[in-house]
Amino acid sequence: MGRFHRHDDGTEHSHDDDAQAHSHADLGDHSGYETGTERVQVLERIFDENDRLAAANRADLAKHGVRAINLMSSPGAGKTTLLVETLRRLQGSLKVAIIEGDIETSLDADRLAGLGAEIALINTGNGFGGECHLDAPMVRSALARLPLAGVDLLLIENVGNLVCPAEFDVGEHARAMIYSVTEGEEKPLKYPVMFRSADLVLINKIDLLPHLDYDLDLFRANLRKVNPRAITLDVSARTGAGVDAWCDWLRSNLPG
Repeated sequence: MGRFHRHDDGTEHSHDDDAQAHSHADLGDHSGYETGTERVQVLERIFDENDRLAAANRADLAKHGVRAINLMSSPGAGKTTLLVETLRRLQGSLKVAIIEGDIETSLDADRLAGLGAEIALINTGNGFGGECHLDAPMVRSALARLPLAGVDLLLIENVGNLVCPAEFDVGEHARAMIYSVTEGEEKPLKYPVMFRSADLVLINKIDLLPHLDYDLDLFRANLRKVNPRAITLDVSARTGAGVDAWCDWLRSNLPG
């Protein structure tokens, strides 16, 4: 029995070591991901419970007319800086709440304070040395601390990671991913589950392009290979370029 994982359609299975099981079997040694039936069954139960609570989260959000966006990225891609610029632009026009996920500290939540948004912080440090993602139970605990009746838009800043956050439905209505040009053009091919799960990919730090040996067209081509339906926006959280287009996309996702 090989490594257990979840597909984008919600189905789950474990990789067989048989080379015929997957066409990528010859791309590397997967034997280090040996698991057993018992572990697979445990993970299936975890996902089942997570999905049940994700549905409950969505129902609660719908009851209050709140639209939720799951914002994911690697560490340092610019999620919090982009959120600061986003809140500045939306302040006074939309009632926004933030669920801020971090392994430790309130540093990012503190940066967002005073910009008109209700903020609920989740630190995941107590889970196995620091959970690398938010899940539906965590988000449910944060929802109880937010005044949903007075909120239009909920932005969920997930823990910085290019793997695990993509596998957990937290009750969001759409997924946006922030990718920094400093991460390299090959990332969609190396982390396809994350890029495939995104409805929108924000290509951040474009102000650095003149200083980098970077092929933006190659990145877009790699992204299309794993997710041809993804919308892309070029942004710079530092200069503000493209942030208005991002805010327009957020508004377009609000209930009619």
